[in-house]
Amino acid sequence: MPVVGIVRRSAYFDSVALMLAQREARELPGVEEAGVVMATEANKALLREGGLAFPDLDRAGPDDLVVAARAATLQQAEAAVARAQEALVRRRETAGGGAYRPKTIAAARRQLPQARLALVSVPGRFARAVAAEALDEGLHVLLFSDNVPLEHEIELKARSRAAGLLLMGPDCGTAIIAGAALGFANRVRAGRIGLVGAAGTGLQEVTSLIHRFGAGITHAIGTGSRDLSEAVGGVTMLQGLRALALDPATAVIVLVSKPPAPAVAATVLAAAAACGKPVVVAFLGAQVAAGGNVHAAVSLEDAARQAVRLVGGGDPGPPALRGLPAQEAARLHAGARYLRGLFSGGTLCYETLVLLRPHIGPIYSNAPLVPEDVLDPVTRSRGHAVVDMGGDEFTQGRLHPMLDPTLRLQRLRQEAADPETAVIDLDVVLGYGAHPDPATALAPVLREVREAARRAGRYLVVVGSVCGTDEDPQDAAAQREVLAEAGMLVEDSNARAARLAGLVLEGRGAPRAAWTPSRVAPAAVPPPWPEVGPIASLLAGRPAVISVGLDLFTESLQTQGVPVVAVDWRPPAGGKPHLMDLLDRLEA
Repeated sequence: MPVVGIVRRSAYFDSVALMLAQREARELPGVEEAGVVMATEANKALLREGGLAFPDLDRAGPDDLVVAARAATLQQAEAAVARAQEALVRRRETAGGGAYRPKTIAAARRQLPQARLALVSVPGRFARAVAAEALDEGLHVLLFSDNVPLEHEIELKARSRAAGLLLMGPDCGTAIIAGAALGFANRVRAGRIGLVGAAGTGLQEVTSLIHRFGAGITHAIGTGSRDLSEAVGGVTMLQGLRALALDPATAVIVLVSKPPAPAVAATVLAAAAACGKPVVVAFLGAQVAAGGNVHAAVSLEDAARQAVRLVGGGDPGPPALRGLPAQEAARLHAGARYLRGLFSGGTLCYETLVLLRPHIGPIYSNAPLVPEDVLDPVTRSRGHAVVDMGGDEFTQGRLHPMLDPTLRLQRLRQEAADPETAVIDLDVVLGYGAHPDPATALAPVLREVREAARRAGRYLVVVGSVCGTDEDPQDAAAQREVLAEAGMLVEDSNARAARLAGLVLEGRGAPRAAWTPSRVAPAAVPPPWPEVGPIASLLAGRPAVISVGLDLFTESLQTQGVPVVAVDWRPPAGGKPHLMDLLDRLEA
């Protein structure tokens, strides 16, 4: 089949625009495959693997746009490339809406003087300059961008703390401030539980379960995934903890993270013990020393249940799984023995590893519990394997799988075709900013792979959970129904889906593996409290927002009725590194 491709130099489009243009191109008659991406090395490799290589591809750089298509005829491939380019132009015009869009954050603030927060979602190599500009304007920042160098995070958080401002991120996917859902977040009722999390889907899971259990939240403050590392020192978590401790509307605080660095965990726990309010701590993969006002949770679901009980809510307890695991295990053929997990949520992936490794043996992953369990290469599973499809290796120059399921669906077909695969575990994450109907995108592939297994004389168990609420734009109840009809065993939480998978697999594959979570205890002396006066002002009411980057997030805020101005951002100096370095030196 002929392949047609073009390269447009220094033509920046955000990832959502690229995904939508690619989808339009793929839908044309005769088109077998199409790619519309920024030409990062990872994306060029994916194009080659997808049979979309063309002569100019190797010469394209990371700030160049690549459009390629493979079709039955040359004319159809050319039509697909033309349609993708038309879609990109149309998307830019629609996003602009005919209204003036300021070129800088300073100009945006003049247009929206009450703005208190900037939501930054530009590519990671440009994030430091944009976040610094927002801090200089006196704005708190949610830095959604990933692939940001660690030294940039340390520098930005030192600046934000010195100014008493909150820097959530980098790689902060979720926050809810006074009811305004920022990034990927769910629609949950207001209540008296406040959260701080170094885990985006961890915050989503806990807030959604709190809502389902009948309680509500005040705020959910994201910190970014590296905040509790030794290098960063928990700057944002300590700020958020202090702000919620002083917030009169917050009665109970929940802290969520993967295992922090031991010294940072000790500092955070000491601050929690001294904050004067009940604190539920879900440090997944760590044994938290509980006592006094500090309550340890073993899973995200457990954290939600404890928080609801502490504010006086009822808790009927989780329903029993009864005979389902044995029934499903009995249907598996003798050679099927492995778990394959494909997660869009990094924290949900990690929680699954924590809950399952002691029961089914070593689990390979790109986010392993122990170094010897690293999955290398990440593109090919072996043994039990659980993959975070939202990891940096999958998202450089591409949309997160919560928005674009393409790579996960391809991997699902690959894992289901392996005759040693017994159980596939999936998460489906809803909320503002996420895919508008993920169940409908997933269901046909679930039917396809289960039917292919049946024709091969195999039975394939598919388990999963839906992270979200019935008030989300996608409606969690409707999503569960679609998935159940496609053959998924839909559980009420990620933890319960992991437990079901483990019970089905017990006795198959590798023996149980000894693994002892690290124990963390509070430091003897709590740290000095950071200045949080400006943060308290941010939490006092629904914020007005300046959005820099993905138009999707601007549209999400508009849907919620949040005042927002979008900056018409483009990479400085055309994205060319040598010119950017020259500009930096001139500014210095």
